[in-house]
Amino acid sequence: MRVDVALTPSEFAGASLAGGAALVIDVLRASTSVVAACAAGCRQVIPVADAEAARARARAFPGGGALLAGEQGGEPIPGFDLGNSPMEYIPERVRGRTIILTTTNGTAAMIAARAAAAAGVAALTNLTAAARWAAAQGRDVTLLCAGEKGRFSLEDAVCAGLLVDRLTGAGEAIEVSDAAMAARRVGQYYLADLSRLLDDSAWARKLDRAGRAADLRACLALASVDAVPVLADGAVVPGVPCGPPAAQPEARR
Repeated sequence: MRVDVALTPSEFAGASLAGGAALVIDVLRASTSVVAACAAGCRQVIPVADAEAARARARAFPGGGALLAGEQGGEPIPGFDLGNSPMEYIPERVRGRTIILTTTNGTAAMIAARAAAAAGVAALTNLTAAARWAAAQGRDVTLLCAGEKGRFSLEDAVCAGLLVDRLTGAGEAIEVSDAAMAARRVGQYYLADLSRLLDDSAWARKLDRAGRAADLRACLALASVDAVPVLADGAVVPGVPCGPPAAQPEARR
């Protein structure tokens, strides 16, 4: 198995996705919200490019059959049912529902991941399960970091690095790319205290200034979910449990 990390969206086109497995990472906040939605029992999450595409897709679900969700520039979209906070995706709101989602960064990465033979959604919240899922695929694995408007995102690199660390520690022969090794070292640095991301991540600081401290705490809840949402026929659907979350050091509050 070979493990690679695309640290920015500009690297997606050069990633070897065909025939392999991919995990999409957008810690703050799209992948965390999708993990939360699937854990809360949603039917599916359909990622689309923008708000106009979301509204058009919703028309295929008459009578309010789908929830519109997402953000633009970190803020909820007027007229949408849900934003991009993982705190919103609770069973009372999403169980059994189709969610049509658009975000600034994460949904583009989910759309790109469709080129892989198998694709899932990873966050810090389902880190252990995502590593188990990737190892079980028996394929080369590419971790797609959604980044921030095409640029490098520290929290996504940390999540990718921690996934690489778990995959390389699984006891199998793993070939690791230079980008994956770099991400692994970054992840190891932050593991002992993930709360350092609150100060070091530019996007975390922006969300904190916007009053999103609760979202940040939810996004740093390490390995609290034991399943991996997977892409199927253009949508993200809840995956099966990948074993109980392993005991991991929790981010300090």
